[in-house]
Amino acid sequence: MTKVHDLSMTISPGMFVWPGDPTVLIKDIATYEREGYKVELYSSTTHTGTHIDAPAHMLKDGKAIDEIDPSSFVQEGYVMRLPSSKQEISEGQIKMLWNDSYDDKSILINTGWCDNIGKRQGLDFPGLSLEAAHFLVERGIKMVGIDTLGIEPYSHPDFAVHKFLLKHGVVIIECLSNLGELIEGKKYLIIALPIKLKNSGGSMARVIALDVG
Repeated sequence: MTKVHDLSMTISPGMFVWPGDPTVLIKDIATYEREGYKVELYSSTTHTGTHIDAPAHMLKDGKAIDEIDPSSFVQEGYVMRLPSSKQEISEGQIKMLWNDSYDDKSILINTGWCDNIGKRQGLDFPGLSLEAAHFLVERGIKMVGIDTLGIEPYSHPDFAVHKFLLKHGVVIIECLSNLGELIEGKKYLIIALPIKLKNSGGSMARVIALDVG
């Protein structure tokens, strides 16, 4: 059995969510003592914790999460360590670390931001510049993930990076965790399976990486 790396955040009440979103609710509606089994009522947005953005999240005529071919969520890929003190991850930063073996694969971006998410104040998370997104599409990237609340900085309210990537069929994963377990330059099989929610602009996902070489 190959090693399995769990890259998903644990969803729990009180966790960090997008500003204005409702907090997570997990409430017992059946208990061992009363019914003889355990069932919970769960409530949050579909973009809470580790999740996937569907094209319909930003594009009016884009595919919903249940309309995407499941093969899109299973891809070979690599992790890149791209910390940014300026919030924006530039095309130049990515080019400096790029390897031709990354072409036509998937990229998970480890900024280190999620490591201390419980200590964060404000919305200072880094994300891709539009130029960096163009570079990834030009290199045939199928799926891109990041360990922050968004694929672009919060200071970019036009969501241009979201829209560009989704328009070009790139799967976006946000709020990844434990990316420090992965080794740069090492190939992994990345499996990011969302809940099949009808007509939804996104869904929470359990994301794992398997050692393949």
